Amino acid sequence: QVMLEESGGGLVQYGGSLRLSCAASGRILRINTMGWYRQAPGEQRELVASIGSDGSTNYADSVKGRFTISSDNAKNTVYLQMNNLKVEDTAVYFCKSEGARIIQGTKLMTGDFWGQGTQVTVSS
Repeated sequence: QVMLEESGGGLVQYGGSLRLSCAASGRILRINTMGWYRQAPGEQRELVASIGSDGSTNYADSVKGRFTISSDNAKNTVYLQMNNLKVEDTAVYFCKSEGARIIQGTKLMTGDFWGQGTQVTVSS
């Protein structure tokens, strides 16, 4: 059951821009936060940016001033606008939603829901 669907990844040149989108679907009871994480080969997954239901945002130091996270609560969608991309930004980007959902018909599930990941590659 796919709960988060990502789009917008791809190949971009150094200094370019890319916009990622992630739409949550299913029987959503509440979403407290949504965010983006990334994982480069051989590295740990790290938080890139997150946004709360109140609109508050949090960014990794490495992307501050370059990336902007936003959300459309009515559509349960989160975006990540990535500007001035660097080679170091190359990674698989994962969307995460934290909250509560009904899955498999009647089961309540709380916690984190993850997307499948989308590749972002920045070429030098």
